[in-house]
Amino acid sequence: MVALVLVAMLVVGGTAASIWYVARGDARPVSDVILVLGAAQYSGKPSSVLEARLEQAKKLFDQGVAPRVVTVGGSQAGDRTTEAEAGADYLRDRGVDEVIAVEEGIDTLTSLQAVAVLLDRRGWDTVVLVTDPWHSLRSRTMAGDVGIDAVTSPTRAGPSVRTRQVQARYVARETAAILYYKVFGRSSDAGPQAV
Repeated sequence: MVALVLVAMLVVGGTAASIWYVARGDARPVSDVILVLGAAQYSGKPSSVLEARLEQAKKLFDQGVAPRVVTVGGSQAGDRTTEAEAGADYLRDRGVDEVIAVEEGIDTLTSLQAVAVLLDRRGWDTVVLVTDPWHSLRSRTMAGDVGIDAVTSPTRAGPSVRTRQVQARYVARETAAILYYKVFGRSSDAGPQAV
């Protein structure tokens, strides 16, 4: 019994450490696409989580990391617009002219599956994922599992990075979410609510 508890602690602790380590990285190789993972929007106005991701994508676009940005994310019941549409409009209003909105996906996995279809159809191979730091490992893992060659360039602004207490909460949530994904092969509600 003690051995089982120790193994569980090592798995959880190792996963949390991996999330923290990957969150610190910021890869920006020249790629085919900058992909912004969706988060909440309110009547077309991006939430602070989504806005931070969009600002990071704009910065990467302006630096020439990729010639286009793809926004992804569907809508919740009662929404008048999708996460992808709100993100694309935000970027276009700020001078990013090459934006494609993939208006599908209710979670990270289904969003990445929808983007994989677009990438395959267009012949694009390399992607820089933009999301929250703590979401980087899970999103990159899921991207690889659906056939997307991706690195992450996480935002360094927004609500997920404000305080150590908030960061710890996000790491704990992401630890549960990625372990759930690895065991069951699907997204869980344990991940960030706005993803």
